[in-house]
Amino acid sequence: MEGRSLVWFVSDVHLGLRTADPVEREARFVAFLKGIPRDSMALYLLGDIWDFWYEYRDVVPREGARVVAELIALMDAGVQVYFFPGNHDLWCFSFFESIGMKRCTQPQLVEIGGKSFCLGHGDGLGGGSFSYRFLNCLFTSRFVQWLFSLLHPWLAYRLGTGWSGGKREKHSRYRFRGESEPLYKFAVEQSGQVHVDYFIFGHFHDAVDMTLPYGARLIVLKDWIGGGTPHAVFDAASGAFSVVRA
Repeated sequence: MEGRSLVWFVSDVHLGLRTADPVEREARFVAFLKGIPRDSMALYLLGDIWDFWYEYRDVVPREGARVVAELIALMDAGVQVYFFPGNHDLWCFSFFESIGMKRCTQPQLVEIGGKSFCLGHGDGLGGGSFSYRFLNCLFTSRFVQWLFSLLHPWLAYRLGTGWSGGKREKHSRYRFRGESEPLYKFAVEQSGQVHVDYFIFGHFHDAVDMTLPYGARLIVLKDWIGGGTPHAVFDAASGAFSVVRA
């Protein structure tokens, strides 16, 4: 991709979440995608772009249709779009690949412009609570997914979005716990084993920028629920890296 140098990273837009103004949030994200130069190298979607996603063989959610259109426009212009499933939109099977996106599994090491990046959504890295591990096993079970697919889409989407929205309302805004956070410990351990310049994740809905003992930077991107356009961008030509928190 000669001549292309800008690489964008974004996470936790939570399209469809009824908290705040979902229509405004989708419009804000669409405007952000429109603003990405068409000669950029890549866009990394680091999970929970949708607040709930479940695709049937012939049915996908209508939430974020304009977002899908803009992603296709970016890919048509030559921008590579990579997608990491988050804990809210992990039930993606083949639709994103069918429109040209590349699905990734966390944690993934990528070299861009001579710099090493470790990327993912961030959930579960470094360990998680029993309840998280149980739910993750449940939601990734092929049998459970098959059972869910037996529901009519009208009911399935209402159950899924209702559960996700209710879960959000019951939990106050999470604050990253710094060096005691399992993700921080994971990043420190990884950077001690292999050279990494930047760890970039989402999931925690908090803006984090920490320098690790081995010199790497741990970046956690803020969510889009409260406004703004939180993202990171790297210029592979100049080596410049910046984070927009709001």
